[in-house]
Amino acid sequence: MAKKVGYYSVLSHLWIQWIMLGGILLNTFMVYPNIFHNVPETLESSMDWMQIASPHTYFPPLGFVSILTGVLAGIFVWKVKPARKWVLFSLLAIILEGAASIVFEWPRNEIMFIKGADVHSVEFLKQTVKEFKIVHWFRVMCNIFGSLFIFIGFIKFDRFMTAKKINQSEVSK
Repeated sequence: MAKKVGYYSVLSHLWIQWIMLGGILLNTFMVYPNIFHNVPETLESSMDWMQIASPHTYFPPLGFVSILTGVLAGIFVWKVKPARKWVLFSLLAIILEGAASIVFEWPRNEIMFIKGADVHSVEFLKQTVKEFKIVHWFRVMCNIFGSLFIFIGFIKFDRFMTAKKINQSEVSK
């Protein structure tokens, strides 16, 4: 039973990581170019179409689920040495991505989208966008590496479990 839970916890973390990676790549190549191409006008117009849902309604809950599934995967693969470090590296990558978001991105989101040009100069907003983009690329890299690490961890875990099944079936013959 614990083996199945371990398998599905690693698989769940892999699945969530890939969803996160897809989401951040979508933001990077489709959403952000539209938001940041003509500051401050595009910051203001983007708020019109992000009234109901925005990246902020999507990423914080999904990031939390990713950390949660990563912790569970780490617990359940702890005894599987070939997979352990890869799962933990994936968890570390998503924690770093989340920390960068909370510490650096969220305050800049408030500057750009809540206070905006009513409070800040155009030059300050443009500088904030540059800072946002720099940190965003760090977040993209964390997501890419986190997804690669959990994929490797899943493969290592699966191979370990498969080899263990084969060895057990040979012993019982």
